[in-house]
Amino acid sequence: MLKMSNPFFERPILNSPYECPRRHWELDAQGQPTQKVIETRRRAEFITPIPKPRKRKDSGKQEEMVFDEGKGLLTQTQQYDPTSIINELRQQVDQWRGLTDPRHWQVTPETASLISKTIPS
Repeated sequence: MLKMSNPFFERPILNSPYECPRRHWELDAQGQPTQKVIETRRRAEFITPIPKPRKRKDSGKQEEMVFDEGKGLLTQTQQYDPTSIINELRQQVDQWRGLTDPRHWQVTPETASLISKTIPS
């Protein structure tokens, strides 16, 4: 039996849990791995799989559903997009991580002490 090599499944984790992710497996339009490693952090994206409806005699356009977990916070005209917030927050954290002088961190002394212990010398 011929065994095919699949790097994605042989080594799915590319990054250290203690550092900012620096690379990721590329996915195609269907969310399948292309076996190519991209040397950047993956942008946050959420995809909610919704099965295609059965064909009906009524060909009227179906209204899109609003997923708000029953909280009543979203409407058809105004929807919450968490991905843009996540990506913006990641940029701000990256900028903060780039501050090499602890005096610019703007954290408590206890937090600065913990951060200093995790930063390799």
